[in-house]
Amino acid sequence: MTWRDLAVLVLACAAQFMVVLDVSVVNVALPSLQTDLGFTTVDLHWAVNAYALPFAGFLLLGGRLADLYGLRRAFVLGLAVFTLAGLAGGLAGGQASLIAARAVQGLGAAVLAPATLTVLTTTVGEDARPRALAAWTAAGLAGGTSGNLVGGVLTDALSWRWVLLVNVPVGVLALVPALRLLPDARGSRRLDVRGAALATVGIASLTYGLAHAGTPTGAAVIVAGAALLACFAALQARERSPLLPLRLLRSREVAAGNAAMLLAGACLNPMWYFLALSMRDVLHFGALRTGLGFLPHTLLTIVVGLHLTPRLMRRAPNRTLVAAGALVAASGFLWQSALTEGSGYAAGVLGPAVLISLGGGLLNTPLTAAVTSGVPAGDAGAASGLMNTAKQVGGALGLAVLAVLAALDGYGAAFLAIAGLLVLTAATAVLLPGRAPGTLAPDAAA
Repeated sequence: MTWRDLAVLVLACAAQFMVVLDVSVVNVALPSLQTDLGFTTVDLHWAVNAYALPFAGFLLLGGRLADLYGLRRAFVLGLAVFTLAGLAGGLAGGQASLIAARAVQGLGAAVLAPATLTVLTTTVGEDARPRALAAWTAAGLAGGTSGNLVGGVLTDALSWRWVLLVNVPVGVLALVPALRLLPDARGSRRLDVRGAALATVGIASLTYGLAHAGTPTGAAVIVAGAALLACFAALQARERSPLLPLRLLRSREVAAGNAAMLLAGACLNPMWYFLALSMRDVLHFGALRTGLGFLPHTLLTIVVGLHLTPRLMRRAPNRTLVAAGALVAASGFLWQSALTEGSGYAAGVLGPAVLISLGGGLLNTPLTAAVTSGVPAGDAGAASGLMNTAKQVGGALGLAVLAVLAALDGYGAAFLAIAGLLVLTAATAVLLPGRAPGTLAPDAAA
């Protein structure tokens, strides 16, 4: 790997860390934010989902922008919007302005996140790609886990506003190397605006409806969201320059891999929300102590994802590692569901954290490799957008449904449901092709 490749990898990993950090960084700050801005307990999750929904809904569009208008333009646009919206969120004076800023930041993340992966899948050679993907995956996992630690430290030492402001100087500093290092080749196809609108509104409607599934309005919105997504699929089959080329789904690896990614996202993304609230409400931890409570998750995830998993990928098929990781993580969440006030930190959080982090670290990189291998360069952005969409849609849907379940039966019920979904993830991973380790999938366009 040349120094330029290494610099691009560092830039991509830093941007991915920022994007994922902002999914979880507000979790520990939620009690302080709720008190300061007057959120009700029922509406508090919108401080998280206001970011997650646009992020998930616009990822297909964001990924395609890199194919059509060039990696550099897509990356810089996403980074600029993300950074400015973070500044606006940190300065927000009320609920509406905070939710609006978080939504715009989600839009920026939807453009930025696929570009960080596309630059690796299109510029890094095959020999170095597993290590690069492992570093990218570890950066995302570290962003998710350390977000709680960073949020706790900043909230306790300064205020909840700094959990949104912390990425602003990093984003500004990253703009210059992005302009200098990233390629700027552009495609000649037009943007599928109708497809983007149908996909975005359909995904947002489905998620909102599931969050209000017990009401007549919720049921109607679920039906409307499903109908819009059906229209989107029909449009993509006829569109000359589709947002999501359906030929990608002819690859069993892409199709099964994204189904597994959807399920994994429904488990691993919302878990930070419930773990943070569990430590606050069950163990009665403050913001700083809760943030420090996530330190083992952060360290273990980085070690497993960056050092152990790439070595195992040279010895075992992707589907074996994904299935094994999902089952190990499921056992961790089964243990986590038993948390009580008398459990204490060691038995109630640290023990499950070992299994959750080991399982998550094992499954993420091979799953990412599975859904991006063998994709033609002209569709690399779309494939990255599809993968990120599956993960974030899973996370948004999972949070919406699990929040209702936790409100009815407690956090233990939510963790039990996550364990069950991870078992289903392992079963889905079996559908991945069983090719030898280190080989790439056949061309998805074939």
